[in-house]
Amino acid sequence: MEKELENNVKPADKKMTIINFLIIITIFVGLFIYMICVDGLDNILNLLKVIDYSWVFAGIICMALFWISEAVCLHIAIRKLYPTQTFFNSFKICMLGQLFNNITPFSSGGQPMQAYYMYKDGKKVSDSFSIFTMKFVITQTALVVFTLIVTIFQFDYFKSLMSNFLFLAIIGFTVNIIAIIFILIIGINKKLALNILKGIYIFLGKIKVFKNVDEKLEKLTLSVNNFNEQFNFMRGQKSTVIQMFIAATIQTLLYYSITYMVYRAFGNSGVSIFNIIPAQAFLLMLMTFIPTPGSGGGAEGGFLLIFNSIFKKGTINLAILFWRIYTFYLPIIFGALFLIPFKKKEKKMGC
Repeated sequence: MEKELENNVKPADKKMTIINFLIIITIFVGLFIYMICVDGLDNILNLLKVIDYSWVFAGIICMALFWISEAVCLHIAIRKLYPTQTFFNSFKICMLGQLFNNITPFSSGGQPMQAYYMYKDGKKVSDSFSIFTMKFVITQTALVVFTLIVTIFQFDYFKSLMSNFLFLAIIGFTVNIIAIIFILIIGINKKLALNILKGIYIFLGKIKVFKNVDEKLEKLTLSVNNFNEQFNFMRGQKSTVIQMFIAATIQTLLYYSITYMVYRAFGNSGVSIFNIIPAQAFLLMLMTFIPTPGSGGGAEGGFLLIFNSIFKKGTINLAILFWRIYTFYLPIIFGALFLIPFKKKEKKMGC
């Protein structure tokens, strides 16, 4: 199995990376042109003069703490298998994930690149899969649980803010909960999960959605077996799981806080951070279905539709730009800095 998993660990395709960067630049330029056309350059410059930069700085701090908390979550898992692992190395893995998640569609490039780096650093591929399985399950669970609790307590405000999207939001949250439940089923009863998934694959093959169904079923079986194995390993690490869950919950809160920092930076008040969290969670859910690097285009449009009513008139477009700088462009810029050592021969860590 180790050899089969090894075959799935590959660096990002350079040609596709260049294409994705061009898409990102195009989206940025398009957003900037749109802002100038709608708001006017003079109004934008005037807004930049009156922005409360203490809140802008608070947003930067939130983003930095978000990266650190994600690195802590990852570091806890890696240290369980590799006690000599340094936090800087875990932070580097985290930032590489941030970079490649943001420059690939559906955030598909982050984990493979992280696994590739860990493999080049001397760590077993099966261990990398175990670590990322643990982190994925815990992070998604923390995200759903935290969002659900806040949404229940803030439901009236959420309902008023999301009046045009409430039904879609409920469906989205339900899908996320079902996904978490199914992940648990794979971990607890892989035979049942495989039977369900095989039925879906075979059906998709019959209606010509899938080609080479047998080959896909083999890969599916391998993935489910590996996930089940790593999940059972995780079940025996209760202390580690609790620590990671706490770090993941803090990470979730920090990410959601970015929108609030942008909201306050433009002189807005009257809406609390806990009012914003459920709507931000819905936006994050929408972004997972947008097939562009970093959900470009769709993320900006979603932010406009959801939050336009709570921002002062004439500020929403610049607010979108600030929000995207925090959550999209900064991770790319800082993540790219951690690619520089790849040009040098790095010493492998002892295990």
